[in-house]
Amino acid sequence: MSPKILLAEDQPMNRKLFREILEVKGYTVVEARDGAEALALARADPPDLVLMDVQMPGMDGLEATRRIKADPITRHVPVLALTAMAMDGDEERVFRAGCDGYLPKPVRIHTLLERVEALVARPKPDGGE
Repeated sequence: MSPKILLAEDQPMNRKLFREILEVKGYTVVEARDGAEALALARADPPDLVLMDVQMPGMDGLEATRRIKADPITRHVPVLALTAMAMDGDEERVFRAGCDGYLPKPVRIHTLLERVEALVARPKPDGGE
């Protein structure tokens, strides 16, 4: 079974681009348009990884990440922040929220795939794979 990635991104063109890149590499992609939808989808069926846009309407990606990491059902799920925020302190804020990685936009495809592969391959806390 292919690893499942939850893609939380409010911009339709970005969702389409990321989905196509990931599906070509054999990942199953589930899409969310905002943080609240990402949180609900993650709780309903925890993915192997969340790609989380930071700036989204309503519940932003950092708040969604905090909630994912606070929930016993989803706390083990790695979260990779995708963000246009590249100011001093932004990376630190992303990690403080609980993200396991940070990737500034515009995203380099090669770097995205390397980070996704590394996070999906990480051993699960319960020892499962």
